[in-house]
Amino acid sequence: MSFKNKIVLVTGARKGIGYAITKIFLIKGAIVIGTSTDILRVEKINNYIKKYGKGKGMKLDISNVDSIDNFFKKIQRNFGKVDILINNAGILCDNLLINMKEKEWQSVINVNLTSIFRISKRVIRYMIKQCYGRIITIGSVIGSIGNIGQTNYSAAKAGLIGFSKSLAKEVAHKGITVNVIAPGFIITNMTKSLSNKQRAKILSKIPIKRFGNIKDIANIVAFFASEKASYITGETIHVNGGMYMP
Repeated sequence: MSFKNKIVLVTGARKGIGYAITKIFLIKGAIVIGTSTDILRVEKINNYIKKYGKGKGMKLDISNVDSIDNFFKKIQRNFGKVDILINNAGILCDNLLINMKEKEWQSVINVNLTSIFRISKRVIRYMIKQCYGRIITIGSVIGSIGNIGQTNYSAAKAGLIGFSKSLAKEVAHKGITVNVIAPGFIITNMTKSLSNKQRAKILSKIPIKRFGNIKDIANIVAFFASEKASYITGETIHVNGGMYMP
């Protein structure tokens, strides 16, 4: 499986799942553009891109239209296109609905759903022109099963599934596939902060009896981006150790 000279855009590339996705594409020969909202994190992205392959770390605030406009002007100037888009960046802002502030709702919907519309719309122009493209969005099991205190997050993650199915139908005839990967509980900084009691409760619901690894997600992303998955579009694959089986 090679992605030699393919231009891959990974949002939220600094750590966790985004880091693992960036690394696997670099190792397989892709030119990777990794983004972060923080300039210091962009420097760290640049460092590991240089370590493993070719590409560039770039600052991008996916919640800000002006930032997106400026970012894609630089993409056009420096790379000319995007072959593969990985929508990975996202945020949490948990609260019970009865206590949830308007800002908490809007910020999560804006970053986790509206940004997918904005970024995908920009890259789809390149893809249609060349009759090739891959759009892969990182969702969540919470978009399918819900979770207490996460009505905003769940709504956004459920929404991107419907978005991706519709977009897949719009662009399939142009050689572009659009898919979603919905992780369950993966070992990241978020899961590391759980108490022993919380971990035990979650693990009791996972038949495989372990949390996932960031490589588990990166490997599926690489498959969806490859020619081996060229006949798969509009799909959501759940990677959760059996916690949820649709």
